Amino acid sequence: MFTGEFYATFLIVFRESLEAALVVGIILTVLRRLKQGRYIRWVILSTILAIVASVLAGAGLMSLAESARGNMEKLIEGVMSLAACAVLTWMIFWMEKQARTIKPQIESEVEHVVGRGDRIAMMALPFFAVFREGAETVLFLGAIAMREGGGLSLSAGLLGFVLAVGLVVVMMALGRKVPLRLLFRSSGLILLLVAAGLAAYGIHELQEINVIPTLIYPVWNINHILNEKEGIGALLKALFGYNGNPSLIEVLLYIGYLAAMSRLIRSWRKAPQ
Repeated sequence: MFTGEFYATFLIVFRESLEAALVVGIILTVLRRLKQGRYIRWVILSTILAIVASVLAGAGLMSLAESARGNMEKLIEGVMSLAACAVLTWMIFWMEKQARTIKPQIESEVEHVVGRGDRIAMMALPFFAVFREGAETVLFLGAIAMREGGGLSLSAGLLGFVLAVGLVVVMMALGRKVPLRLLFRSSGLILLLVAAGLAAYGIHELQEINVIPTLIYPVWNINHILNEKEGIGALLKALFGYNGNPSLIEVLLYIGYLAAMSRLIRSWRKAPQ
């Protein structure tokens, strides 16, 4: 049960659901404080619509990927994996910046919308926040599913979603402070490894159709020691894109990406907020 697909799916769904649930939780808390309960049903409806829209977007994306064959299939998988890496990287830096300011910013926006009495704007706040996280989740899980030959864990996704929503509900109901910055930073470091694996896999697929040269392939082959298709090797592949016989460009990209991101994160954290 606890395969690489399980952990990868859980981590991504938990992280994305946590961000979306935080936004919705903050909106509902502000509405209760302002005694504007009439807006709550619209916020809930908007959240449900955003989740449904995300699921439909995911179904459409996977249908497109499954209908492709041959070189077109590899091209879609390669581009989608690189796009997932780019968005995942952006998300990590975005949350690094927003962890301190997200609550007062959302509170200000809700108070402004309530002051105008704009029901459409009130629905738009949670919808776009939840749909953004849902669309990112669809992209990440779609890229992982293609890399793993369609393998994803529904139970892991549900567990990640329920845990994230439950954490936010408890936090809002009890007024307990959760070290969100620490939580986002620690999960962000793991997601950087996931993003590096997605980038390397995207390059691998594009190399197979000669869009990108291989230079040296393979640089090494240790599948007889740690097979990427079984056991720990399969776990590492699902989580971090482990490849037992990579090309030189894959190796350089993986190491270069992690080195560059580590340097950028250190510089980002040292910069004045």
